[in-house]
Amino acid sequence: MVETERFTLSKEERVYSLSLIDDLFRGGKSRSMTIFPLRAVYKSLENDCDEAGFQARKPCPKMLVSVPKKHFHHAVDRNRVKRQVREAFRKNKRILQGRNVAVAFIWLSDKHAESTLIERNVIAILQRISEKI
Repeated sequence: MVETERFTLSKEERVYSLSLIDDLFRGGKSRSMTIFPLRAVYKSLENDCDEAGFQARKPCPKMLVSVPKKHFHHAVDRNRVKRQVREAFRKNKRILQGRNVAVAFIWLSDKHAESTLIERNVIAILQRISEKI
């Protein structure tokens, strides 16, 4: 039987710790890049521990999505964009496989975008991060 790859996004693959979020945005070792309508802030994580301090099973990329209220006033619109970005990351996270990195995606546009455009931009960002780390 052929094993199919599971495109899941587990809790250990999400940035949920306030200390890691603060470190990602205020830390001096974070880097960023922009491919409109997304901006990515990323940081290589030195240790193989998750946010709670437990030993992680294997290095995995972690992600966070932020859609500012100033761009979309209605929560349903912000949630749609976040869902599209999460799906694009979930389908293409294998680009960063084996790398312990935290990535925050920030939406910059006032308009919705097609899922194909978002996925192309997420792929381009992940490839550039993979090259730089």
